[in-house]
Amino acid sequence: MPDSIDSLLPLSSLTVDNATAALAQGVAALQAGQTVFDLRNVQSVDSSAVSVLLAWQRAARAAGVTLELRNLPPMLRSLTKLYGVCALVSSSADCADVSSHPAADTAGAASTHHHHHHH
Repeated sequence: MPDSIDSLLPLSSLTVDNATAALAQGVAALQAGQTVFDLRNVQSVDSSAVSVLLAWQRAARAAGVTLELRNLPPMLRSLTKLYGVCALVSSSADCADVSSHPAADTAGAASTHHHHHHH
């Protein structure tokens, strides 16, 4: 075992084929004291990847640590958004989607202009 804890996970995929192994690997890394998982090596994902990320987070919470997931591949990021778990599995910066609420601020401003009734 090397002394320095490297955050890069050696996973090249997170799919249903290796979900169990990936989960075990992540939990082992957590138990070894690793709290940042760098997923830049991951080339292929499917929906089971989301379950793995959530299971890692549960394991981290159980261990009383905060797990940070970095460099999620775009495909995986869109999956976490699709399942509505983006904020659970990665930093809020990864989840910031400026286009999702364009109407929120304009609606408030518009509604103030409906009270001009001159009789």
